[in-house]
Amino acid sequence: MRSLLIGCGAGFSGDRIDAAQAVVRTLIARGQPAVLIFEMLAERTLALGQLAKNQNPELGYEPLLQDVLAPILVDCVAHHIPIVSNFGAANPVGAAKAIQALALEQNLAGLKIAVVEGDDILEKVDISNLQIWEGDRELAAGAGAPIAANVYLGANAISQALADGAHIVITGRVADPALTVGPAMAHFNWDWQDWDQLAAATLAGHLLECGSQVTGGYFADPGYKDVPDVANVGFPIAELFEDGRIIIGKADSTGGTVNLMTVKEQMLYEIHDPACYVTPDVILDISQVLVRQIGPDQVVVTGARGAPRPDTLKATVSFMGDWFGEGEISYAGPNAGARARLAADILGERAKLLDEPCRFRRDLLGVVSVLDSDTAVLRDSLPLEQVTDVRLRLAVNAPARATVERLLHEVNALYCCGPAGGGGVRTSVKSSVRTVSYLVPRELVQEGWRYVVGASS
Repeated sequence: MRSLLIGCGAGFSGDRIDAAQAVVRTLIARGQPAVLIFEMLAERTLALGQLAKNQNPELGYEPLLQDVLAPILVDCVAHHIPIVSNFGAANPVGAAKAIQALALEQNLAGLKIAVVEGDDILEKVDISNLQIWEGDRELAAGAGAPIAANVYLGANAISQALADGAHIVITGRVADPALTVGPAMAHFNWDWQDWDQLAAATLAGHLLECGSQVTGGYFADPGYKDVPDVANVGFPIAELFEDGRIIIGKADSTGGTVNLMTVKEQMLYEIHDPACYVTPDVILDISQVLVRQIGPDQVVVTGARGAPRPDTLKATVSFMGDWFGEGEISYAGPNAGARARLAADILGERAKLLDEPCRFRRDLLGVVSVLDSDTAVLRDSLPLEQVTDVRLRLAVNAPARATVERLLHEVNALYCCGPAGGGGVRTSVKSSVRTVSYLVPRELVQEGWRYVVGASS
């Protein structure tokens, strides 16, 4: 059987919107069975989707959906390249309707758009009876009722929809590799208990799921890991063979690189136990995987092994969280570091005057922020003497919006209340969603798919 090409057009929500165009051109030029995937969903983006849907029931899907599809949809349909993506987020049906509207604009009649269902378990499973996932055991369950509960589905429904001839398959929360496993199962017609084949497809999906991470983008570190033409980094294409071999490459005539280091880095990304990477479809073992460079930007990957899938599925349960606010102000010139530090101390003192509970931290961006602790205390030994340009950031969490706004007002007050020379104040306040992961017995989840518009199943 011919191998299957799987191109990746995005690795996260907010990724480069024109990247898929070079991938599609390459898939067309190679003239063999191919699928295009977009991996655009994380727990954070799913939570943002839930917020958007709560505010407008027509929203909640990937905001860049039409931007990424508009340039490539006609070509994909014309060249029989199905599109599979989790850009449905909190509202897969809404995403399907948006794509149908785009298809009508582009004179694409009869587009078969399939929606995978079953990840939304909010009204179907008693959350209080579920076990909290071990990685979140230190987190208490959210206050109040959950606003959303989404389980990580596997690839079965994706595979079925593709086998039925769907042009586009939209999912909500599925495991990231499932976007690749589904097309592989539909193409090769592997058995769902063939654990090694499932493992190979899962590994291919894992290598693709972060987009240009495997082609040199996130990998690049000047002077240590130099990558050519990163500004035009190409997105990855995996060639998957019936025997489980994987060749990782990238779109033609693009920047970036695919080599042993980029592939190894992505392969180990988010892997806690190389012999036991748990997914809904299979438990992946990469401990015996071999990688070999076979040409420019071509790396072959072999040796993936699989074990039977777990009895439970991970679910992300969302609760309304505290209000979150940020305030920033800049200091520049001689003694800027000391003035910024004094401003941070002033904000700390003003926070003590609040009667309402809140959590806050202060950062000196560029001096101490990313590598500091989250204890809201700045170190006394900061090297501030040489700092001539620094931005102070205050971040606040509180149950009441008014509390956040009151403390952020103190940032604005620094203009005249001192220290000297502050400027460029910016503040923002927004609601938040907090998430806790649970384990759901597989038998409680009812997975399926249906055509929402454009066809009937």
